[in-house]
Amino acid sequence: MATTAEWVAGARVRTLPNSVAPVIVGAGAAAAIGGFSWWASLLALVVSLALQVGVNYANDYSDGIRGTDDARVGPLRLVASGVAPAAQVRLAAFACFGVAGVAGLVLVALSGHWWLVTVGVVSVAAAWFYTGGPRPYGYAGWGEVAVFVFFGPVAVLGTLYVQTGRLTWAGVGGAVALGCISASVLVTNNLRDLPTDSASGKITLAVRLGDRRTRLLFIVLVAVPFVVSVVGGVWLPWLLLGLLAGVLAVPAARAVAGGAAGMALIPVLRDTSLAMLAWAVLVGVGLALS
Repeated sequence: MATTAEWVAGARVRTLPNSVAPVIVGAGAAAAIGGFSWWASLLALVVSLALQVGVNYANDYSDGIRGTDDARVGPLRLVASGVAPAAQVRLAAFACFGVAGVAGLVLVALSGHWWLVTVGVVSVAAAWFYTGGPRPYGYAGWGEVAVFVFFGPVAVLGTLYVQTGRLTWAGVGGAVALGCISASVLVTNNLRDLPTDSASGKITLAVRLGDRRTRLLFIVLVAVPFVVSVVGGVWLPWLLLGLLAGVLAVPAARAVAGGAAGMALIPVLRDTSLAMLAWAVLVGVGLALS
């Protein structure tokens, strides 16, 4: 039987790249215009990590009590497997949201941009109502849009803005790239769970699009960061470093295009997440050097 340690290990592969990568790119964009702040970057990282872990727990709780994880193909879920009581998992989610809220308030207070409190409140609400509440938007096919927005523009440009008080084209490009590849991870997850989600009434974007078009969407989303590197490299040549992350992204794209399904998509989730992190590190360094 799977253990809590296995759940943590599986969650780590998804959580770290999704939460760390946007902060790295946002910090790199700030460094490119001489506005990098280590303490603001650290606080932004705490907010991002806490929100992502909170989302994982919240989804585990909400999907578990609804029964949509009963026939899950992927990694262990705490509530559905009976490893942890639902109330305990819900409490863990709220605790993570609380950590994100405290770190966010400190960041806002030190930066002086108080209007960002609204962004934080919306982010927490989006995290909970993805699968929580009476009408979760993740069950209506809007999950990828939310991931794009909150792990792209919100996380990247938020990290840039609290450090510099402005936005840049490099930051916008990085935000679009991170939003797309973050969404591709969820696309893979939903492609893997397409049969069981459809049977349980969870109408994800993959269920709406069907198998073939979902695979095409994945390829397009994964390609965006590399297009951004090539286009941005015209003005900032160091951004071409991001192309090196293709070593991880290409095998993932080939597997999806080749029809990988079920458990065969688990390595795709891993490789796509690592490609995201690699791209962010390479581009963040490139931006700083620029």
